[in-house]
Amino acid sequence: MNTPNIYELLETVLEKDDRYSVQAYLFVREGLDHTVRKLEKPRHVSGQELLEGMREYALLEYGPIAKRVLFEWGIHECIDFGNIVFNLVQEGLLGKTDEDSIDDFMKGYDFTEAFLHPFRPKEPITRLLEQSVSAD
Repeated sequence: MNTPNIYELLETVLEKDDRYSVQAYLFVREGLDHTVRKLEKPRHVSGQELLEGMREYALLEYGPIAKRVLFEWGIHECIDFGNIVFNLVQEGLLGKTDEDSIDDFMKGYDFTEAFLHPFRPKEPITRLLEQSVSAD
């Protein structure tokens, strides 16, 4: 008997909820792995920890285009990460504790601040231009 691959496992999830692409589900799984690897020893992570780990992972993987990539996959805000996680939980592809709730993903971050702010200049452009002109 063949072991189903990830795409076969996700087929049922996507049939029930097609708001997110396959890549979105794969990203959440990879983001979870990234988050767990950062821990001193493996343990269950909270929704807030997972949100931060996925933010960090997206920035590492996609840099300044992270927000655009996530948008293309259907991920527009933190609750989308929660929806994906709980879709995977419903299909038995991820586990959860009694304390875990979709609400954990509602208190996340603003995507513009989280994914674009790290790439903004440290000083306002006007000040940099003024310094450049006065140096001449």
